[in-house]
Amino acid sequence: MKFVLALLLVPFFVFSQEKYPQDVFQSPLAIPLDISGSFAELRSNHFHSGLDFKTSGVEGLPVFATGDGYVSRIKISPFGYGKAIYITHPNGYTSVYGHLQKANGAIQELIKKKQYQEQSFEVEMYLYPTELPVKKGDIIAFSGNTGGSGAPHLHFEFRDTKSEQIINPMHFGFKKMIKDERKPIIQGIVVYPLDSTTVNNAQKPINISFNKQADGTYLSTKVKANGRIAFGINAYDYCTNAYNKNGLYKVKAYLNGVLQYQYGFDTFAFDESRYINNFIDYERFHDMGQRVQKLFELSSYPLSIVAGNTKDGTLKIVPNANYTYRVELYDFHQNKIELIIPIEYGLQPTTIKKTVQKTPYFVKAKTESIFEKGNVTVYVPENAFYANFFMNFDVNNDIATLHDDSVPVHKNITLTFNDVSGLSEEQLSKTYIATLDGYKLDYNKTTRKGNSFSTKIKTLGKYKLAQDSIPPRIYNVNFVEGKTLKDQKTISVSVADLHSDIANYSAYLNGKWILMEYDYKTKRLTHNLEDAIYVQGKNDFKIIVTDSLQNSATFESYFFK
Repeated sequence: MKFVLALLLVPFFVFSQEKYPQDVFQSPLAIPLDISGSFAELRSNHFHSGLDFKTSGVEGLPVFATGDGYVSRIKISPFGYGKAIYITHPNGYTSVYGHLQKANGAIQELIKKKQYQEQSFEVEMYLYPTELPVKKGDIIAFSGNTGGSGAPHLHFEFRDTKSEQIINPMHFGFKKMIKDERKPIIQGIVVYPLDSTTVNNAQKPINISFNKQADGTYLSTKVKANGRIAFGINAYDYCTNAYNKNGLYKVKAYLNGVLQYQYGFDTFAFDESRYINNFIDYERFHDMGQRVQKLFELSSYPLSIVAGNTKDGTLKIVPNANYTYRVELYDFHQNKIELIIPIEYGLQPTTIKKTVQKTPYFVKAKTESIFEKGNVTVYVPENAFYANFFMNFDVNNDIATLHDDSVPVHKNITLTFNDVSGLSEEQLSKTYIATLDGYKLDYNKTTRKGNSFSTKIKTLGKYKLAQDSIPPRIYNVNFVEGKTLKDQKTISVSVADLHSDIANYSAYLNGKWILMEYDYKTKRLTHNLEDAIYVQGKNDFKIIVTDSLQNSATFESYFFK
């Protein structure tokens, strides 16, 4: 029984790679794999869910099915993964290919047919196994830069088909395809005094210096403390090139040889991803831009990456004892560095004191709360925050201040402006709740009920009511009215909205709906003339663009073909 219990307590991230098939899948690209983003790499509000493969700075490279299976899902969106294809394999896994330029063959034909049927660029399809079967090595698409991509590359994932748990692609034999001879690099160490502890004369988190030793290990200066403390690291890894800072794979922390805390980037679920804001020191990230990975947790939270720890990673420093804290940092190729931190008990004067600004609005993280002031109500659900804190809440000059964005929000908070008066019905119909960033207003999706307006937010800051009665702008058309388009392959326009973003658009040639693809990064709508909707001779072009407050703009022109 004890043996069985021990197995249950073992975190899944220490399982061997042999748990996953090693020689079944091939590379999705024909070029050497060069990683620009690693699995579970630390990103804004999420862990990166796959591997990013560089495509030599270009689009249009063939993308291959990594194994036998069938296309089970297709999603086309101007955001996120952009144009993405999902292939379900018979061994229980699904591979994902994102930021594609376009699909290939029958897959592309199906996408185009669906878009014209629904008269929408954005489509999503779930397919049966018999509809689009593929073989290992089939060209399913071409690499691109669509969606939230910042440069041409292929986003590649593996998921457990049943649970949709995301799995590190390195486990599926990709370690053999990717060269990595570089060890991780540590940039900084932070020590955290907990409770009323003083560390090196400070009650606030402080950096400690370190140096590389002759044997390759890193040794920090001595830490003196008189109570409970914890540590965090700022570290990264290089993989196939010296230009991209990637994430670590595994970290283990020991005190006098006894494991205190560990985590490994093997697998996690999508609904866990926002817990990155608890995994890192979010306040330090907000203030300094440093993503310090905490080697402790003050309260447990459901993140697979840290599952299985039997200790919380905090250390109790008591008199008449010396301690050696050792941290091991690994990449997936088992390149490793070690950091040694000597610790001793010491009573010392506090020169940097911890301060807590108290307000009448105390938020208990595990309890729902409702705060009201003036005509503003704030509803905070349970577990919307990771820790208790005093929130700065005020309403002044029609601006609601909800603390500031140094405190991360995990679940939606509902902000309501009640019984708004002094506005006409026309003004009320164009009203929304805006985030106030200096003088800039950012739109939030707003729900109106009578004269009250509500929005759901995941960022603290300043909010106010604003109006948008200005229609979108349509400009920068790529053809001259009345001209003949001989060799031109596309027609395109730029669109922009001052306040509330583009909500929808429709374009027509000679009264027939045409597909225009939207790239939100460039604010560009493009129609491919290969769709053959045009006629020989004069073609009348019309586009209608509507923003989120239903302000519309129309542009009409014509060309010859």
